[in-house]
Amino acid sequence: MLWWGVLWAGPENSWQFLSLLPYPCQAMVKIAPSLLSADFSCLGQEIAQVAPVSDLLHVDVMDGHFVENLTIGPPVVASVRQVTSLPLDCHLMMMNPGFFLEAFAKAGADSITLHIETLPDPTEELARLSDLGLGRGLTLKPDTPLSAVEPYLDLVDLLLIMTVHPGFGGQAFREDQLPKIAQAASLLARRGLDVEIEVDGGISAGTARRVVDAGATILVAGSAIFGARDPKAAVASLREAAGSPV
Repeated sequence: MLWWGVLWAGPENSWQFLSLLPYPCQAMVKIAPSLLSADFSCLGQEIAQVAPVSDLLHVDVMDGHFVENLTIGPPVVASVRQVTSLPLDCHLMMMNPGFFLEAFAKAGADSITLHIETLPDPTEELARLSDLGLGRGLTLKPDTPLSAVEPYLDLVDLLLIMTVHPGFGGQAFREDQLPKIAQAASLLARRGLDVEIEVDGGISAGTARRVVDAGATILVAGSAIFGARDPKAAVASLREAAGSPV
């Protein structure tokens, strides 16, 4: 992990290091196409287009209660698992996510992200994810303060910061969430926690650089990728905009 900073001469000519950023700089940003925006009539083909240039796939699971929309469940995840070896990052927007952890694990999920709004104390569920051999993620809505997840950051592998209200794709990026991303990056660095910061909502070539500069290490994009004429090229453009090697 690299740190940006400057050296300066301190007392008695001793060299001091001054960090210019409150968090480590990542050598490479990961891109996670969101299947919510893919064409489900040819989902296997959609995945095949982006798989060679993507790092993981983001799977939005919505129950029609926690959010207004209704999407997919373990059977679709199992079908996706059959057509790709990419890690499947399942974001559960559900009122009772703990009931389905084993089902998603069996379907082939690699990591599961839980909403702090549905689990005020997610300790038990995060432990179960660990027992299942899955990556452990926590997320929060834009209007939920970072302090809600702060007590549990040492129990997770990933923190997902939503830059739109969860439930529907294609929403505009919320600029007011950039300080939260930076705050999270600084907090994780101060505590020495190796936790990915994933950002989802309105991510495009026009917003990617600002999100990465704030501290994001994984970018989730749906409409910007699957709404493009060439999804594979869209992933490459997004990676280039984020300042990460193609």
